[in-house]
Amino acid sequence: MNQIQELEKRIHALPPEGQQEILDFLASLEQRYRISQQKSPATRKPLQAYAFVGLWRERRDMQDSMQWVRDLRHREWQG
Repeated sequence: MNQIQELEKRIHALPPEGQQEILDFLASLEQRYRISQQKSPATRKPLQAYAFVGLWRERRDMQDSMQWVRDLRHREWQG
């Protein structure tokens, strides 16, 4: 019997809550190793290198972005 078959046999022998613990543990391992495989900040492109940065720079109504957000909130929340 290979290791995978042995694991399957042992997992199926556990009660449902034990099987759920194994699934939770696997999810945490997957998350940990997915995070460690992501690019480090030093190898990421700077934000300005992405095409979406500055997308709306020509819009006159957004020259003061903070005021634009205040106005939008006022219109949407004050009615």
